[in-house]
Amino acid sequence: MLIGVISDTHIPERALKIPEPVFKAFEDVEVIFHAGDLVSMDVLHELENLAPTLCVQGNVDRMCGLKLPKQEIVTIEGIKIGIDHGEVYPRGDTLQLKYIGMEMGVDVLITGHTHTSFIKEVGNILLLNPGSPTVPRMSDPSVMVLDIKDKKLDAKIIKIGDSKCKSLNFKGRE
Repeated sequence: MLIGVISDTHIPERALKIPEPVFKAFEDVEVIFHAGDLVSMDVLHELENLAPTLCVQGNVDRMCGLKLPKQEIVTIEGIKIGIDHGEVYPRGDTLQLKYIGMEMGVDVLITGHTHTSFIKEVGNILLLNPGSPTVPRMSDPSVMVLDIKDKKLDAKIIKIGDSKCKSLNFKGRE
């Protein structure tokens, strides 16, 4: 099963629309997981045109009054996957995220909130964050694709554009 993972789209609050490369990255996915901060339900509807989409509530969604679940748990080929926005401070603290995953009883925890993608194994929990396709923080805009086959999960970060941070685009002196 091929799964598209996205988070922190912040549309229309900080971006006008989902970038076109996201649609290319997700063209063959069977389901999409959104780890929060949609800001507008239009994002959910647009993603659902590609594949069934499961969303959780991010901190900005809560402020905008979007009624979405705080967490979701799905099991695919025996792999228990949790989705939570990952509102921990400091942002992206892997120990706190591990504890969220343990509380949820999952093998894999998908989060957002940092706007920076990562794949990290902490203890016996795989932590995944797709970053943000629209407002990355000190990183490239990105999404993630998960490929689950024969009870094994392969996660891949997909860069969908260049960083807006000039220092990350610096190639060296000519």
